Amino acid sequence: MQKLLLSFKNACTGLKYCFLTQRNMVIHTLIGVVVVATAFLLRINLTGMLFLLTAITVVMVTEVLNSALEQAIDLFSKERSDLAQKAKDIAAGAVLLTSLYAVIVGLCVLGPPLWTLAGSVLPF
Repeated sequence: MQKLLLSFKNACTGLKYCFLTQRNMVIHTLIGVVVVATAFLLRINLTGMLFLLTAITVVMVTEVLNSALEQAIDLFSKERSDLAQKAKDIAAGAVLLTSLYAVIVGLCVLGPPLWTLAGSVLPF
């Protein structure tokens, strides 16, 4: 049981590190909170909410893995290396891809009700 608790503690330490040191992790989280709050206000159904939460989670997991990879590369490659930079760029590209996916999911799920709401509020 102690090993299990230690595993959870280590995982929480890693997440805390990401939130304290990775600006993009905070940005992704804040955007996710705004998206979920908007979904609740618009009374998005369970399926739509699951798509949104999955997209948000995938982005955050990818950001955590990107941060871990960057740390590992820095551990083994102290001097400037083109290969190390390429690996970091590729990992950042994965975050970009998942972020684009999340935007598409957000537009598909939140777009129609927001468009309907805008149509009922705007005078034109």
